[in-house]
Amino acid sequence: MTEPAALLYGATGYTGRLILAECLARGLRPILGGRSDEVGALAVTNGLESRIVGLDDAAALRRALNGVAAVLHCAGPFSRTSRPMADACLAARVHYLDITGEISVFEALAARTEEARAAGVMLLPGTGFDVVPSDCLAAHLKARLPGATRLTLAFESSGGLSRGTATTMVENISRGGAIRRGGRITPVPAGWKTIRVDLGKGPVEVTTIPWGDIATAWYSTGIPDIEVYTRTSAGMRAGLKASRYLGWLLISGPVQRWLKEKIRSGKPGPGDAARARGASRVWGEAVDGAGNHARARVIGPEGYTMTSRTAVAALTRTLAGGATPGFKTPSRAFGADFILSIEGVVREDLE
Repeated sequence: MTEPAALLYGATGYTGRLILAECLARGLRPILGGRSDEVGALAVTNGLESRIVGLDDAAALRRALNGVAAVLHCAGPFSRTSRPMADACLAARVHYLDITGEISVFEALAARTEEARAAGVMLLPGTGFDVVPSDCLAAHLKARLPGATRLTLAFESSGGLSRGTATTMVENISRGGAIRRGGRITPVPAGWKTIRVDLGKGPVEVTTIPWGDIATAWYSTGIPDIEVYTRTSAGMRAGLKASRYLGWLLISGPVQRWLKEKIRSGKPGPGDAARARGASRVWGEAVDGAGNHARARVIGPEGYTMTSRTAVAALTRTLAGGATPGFKTPSRAFGADFILSIEGVVREDLE
């Protein structure tokens, strides 16, 4: 019997190549997709099939999904690329997965859940470091404290950024922050609040960030008040606050072009040694109206290594028949303990 086919779109990018290596290590041989001839060369090198197609050709993109059961979409920024790929997947009745961390993408795909159910398609964004560990931790805390009304998440990942992540950050540099209050996503200034939490090596300062869980944790837990923080230095916090007043300059054409050129001239992302040395840590706390609380941590490999492992694990489960139609978060698709199936991950309850 023929194994269900997967299309890995964006395989020539930094994270795409890590995911491809993880696929091959796990015995999964995806079709490689993308818009450049580099995709074909990468496929030939690995003895794989390729389908060269751009996201701006809707008809060709649908044809490229012939015989495909699921797409793992890795070509960002997803605020621009997710819709055409999701459109094609819905039209072709193919499951959609991606590795976004952008709140707007989660919300846009969540709004299409009925469309996806009618097509028998699962829409599962955020299968990477953002948001698998934090989403699974949120669902775990909700199970421990079912009446929780407030959720706080904080994280760090050492090793550095890829060009794609840095580009997305530059494009969103003036948008400020976001939290969820009363079930609604609420804008706040960049660097809005700083607190101290123990990510696993003693208390450190963390600052609010518009991380994907502001969207996804609501769908996973129903907790109405959500804040997400990341570890910061004094310099980083000063930069975030300065962006409140310099946003008009930072989004100007000349500055955007200069920043992106600086990104392109740098390394594609953390090297193998940096990723091997690195680690990721996620801390969470749920609190109910009576002041009861539950806290836990997830500790695992560096963020890009984590992304390659969680994305391939999600794709494997999808191809094995684990998909349910509609918009899903990782924990709603595969359960709060999905993160514990990932190599190198441990979770600890703090009470």
